[in-house]
Amino acid sequence: MKKVGNHHSISRIFLSLALMLAFSLNSFAQDAAGTETATDAAATEAAGAEQVADAAAAGDAAAGKALSNSQCAACHKLDGKSTGPALRGVADKRDREWLYKWIKNSSALIKAGDPLAVKVFEENDRKLMTPFPQLSNADIDNILAYTSEVIAAPTPLPGATATASGASADTGSNTLILIALAIVMLILVIMLVMVNKVLSKVAKANGIEVVAKEPTMTIWKAFAKNQFLVLVSTIFLMFAGAYFVYGFFMQVGVDQNYAPIQPIHFSHKVHAGSNGIDCKFCHSSARTSKNAGIPSLNVCMSCHQNIATVSDTTNTGDYTKAFYDGEIQKLYAAVGWDPATQKYTGKTQPVKWVRIHNLPDFAYFNHSQHVTVAGIECQTCHGPVETYEIQKQFAPLTMGRCVDCHRQTDVKMEGNEYYTRIHEELSKKYGVDKLTAAQMGGLECGKCHY
Repeated sequence: MKKVGNHHSISRIFLSLALMLAFSLNSFAQDAAGTETATDAAATEAAGAEQVADAAAAGDAAAGKALSNSQCAACHKLDGKSTGPALRGVADKRDREWLYKWIKNSSALIKAGDPLAVKVFEENDRKLMTPFPQLSNADIDNILAYTSEVIAAPTPLPGATATASGASADTGSNTLILIALAIVMLILVIMLVMVNKVLSKVAKANGIEVVAKEPTMTIWKAFAKNQFLVLVSTIFLMFAGAYFVYGFFMQVGVDQNYAPIQPIHFSHKVHAGSNGIDCKFCHSSARTSKNAGIPSLNVCMSCHQNIATVSDTTNTGDYTKAFYDGEIQKLYAAVGWDPATQKYTGKTQPVKWVRIHNLPDFAYFNHSQHVTVAGIECQTCHGPVETYEIQKQFAPLTMGRCVDCHRQTDVKMEGNEYYTRIHEELSKKYGVDKLTAAQMGGLECGKCHY
């Protein structure tokens, strides 16, 4: 019999070549991306150093920012018109001595007939600027230094620079690697077909016959003949089916962790978390009404009429400053607010909010009874909303959860004379100092179902 050549050696050669090609292409792509990233970082650092140097020469920008936030931010923005004009670059537009007089007492300049003061007064709808005689010239220099700072480039998300710089290189190298691997796989398939043909010829030349396998009983037929296994399997499937069907129907209407995307992105993490805004500032009806309600856009505009952009440091990791600024523009479009003229245009657009919490019609729940009377914190049912970037349903809102809460929560008696007499009688009956909501009738069917 003739010896058949070792086909495995050829396969090893091709696989080695493919691996070498893959490592070479990856190394080249990483080197190119690293070089470009280093260049961008150096340029950014140089630009930042130049801006800091300019600001330092004009005054203390950090101290000016603190003064601006406490004295100027109520009426002015850096880059947009508010009650007063935008402040960025004002030091380059006006004489510094004139600015000292204007900031300390603008009314005196207007009464004196100063042409520039009268012009600014007329351009801003004849609104008088609050005088600041307590500010020294050095304080004003610091404020002007802050308003003269160049707009900083938005902070990229972690890893975004490397991803952007190396995206094209990675795409090209990955394509080459896939093509090389496809060629190698094609060669291996051809080799396997050739080896099969060679072995078939060798077997035929030597008179070797392939022995056919004897037919055997299939596993399904063997299973069907075993009556004990059929009985046990049937009982198991019935119990398993009942368990899953019960679990399925018990989840109908339970939308825990439901977090839909809203037409205007509202970050509770930024508002309730970073800015510390109380829940009931926006959901004011939770104190006095059955429903907490969806805040009207007028509530949003009570702040955002003067806040057209978020802070330069607002970057939650998932969304950038540019994203949040774009969402504020959606709010302006919905209410018909023109930030340039600081006036309503009268052209509004409805906002189709997606409801998250939705109790069945046969279940009664009163927010005011829980929030005002019982003093329950919003987080008890809605979770740590101050950490939510996208609002979700925290609790399952099932009957079992409400019953457990009524059994564990003591009735708040401080400043609540309504429950004084009944609390005294029932506490003696149950032999406890404090009654739970369940002991005060919180488990009666009529309390929640009507």
